[in-house]
Amino acid sequence: MFDVVFTSISLLLILSCLGVCISKNLVHSAVCLFFALFLIAGYYIMLYADFLAAVQVIVYVGGILVLIIFGVMLTSKLEKPSINISSFNQFTASLLCLFLFAIQCYAILNGNWINVDAGTIENSSKLIGRLILSKHLLPFEIISILLLGVLIGSATIARKKR
Repeated sequence: MFDVVFTSISLLLILSCLGVCISKNLVHSAVCLFFALFLIAGYYIMLYADFLAAVQVIVYVGGILVLIIFGVMLTSKLEKPSINISSFNQFTASLLCLFLFAIQCYAILNGNWINVDAGTIENSSKLIGRLILSKHLLPFEIISILLLGVLIGSATIARKKR
């Protein structure tokens, strides 16, 4: 069962990432990025890292992706949110991506992997949660208010002048 879930998440993630790269419409790319980030949270759940999965969904899906969509929607100079993909560097970028993929495959296949029990992972998640909600609560709240101010400021700047 674990292999089937892992394989299906992997295939869907590859399709979502290809959709991000291939789509000429920025909104379609953002939707594919939404699915890709959610599927990465699925990997964290499979690794028994529920806290990291929640952080992935809250920060990346809920924050960064919404910011990207706001940026696309509030940009006044774009009438059609599309991308011109023709570039001279596509072949070079493809070779670089294949090279990096080969390095990752080599590291995965030849790595010295160890098994970690679920108790250690649960204890580290509890420790991170306790530190964020106790010792580092004030900096965490200050950063969230700062990011909210940045979002409001960027929306104000990007809005059309009447």
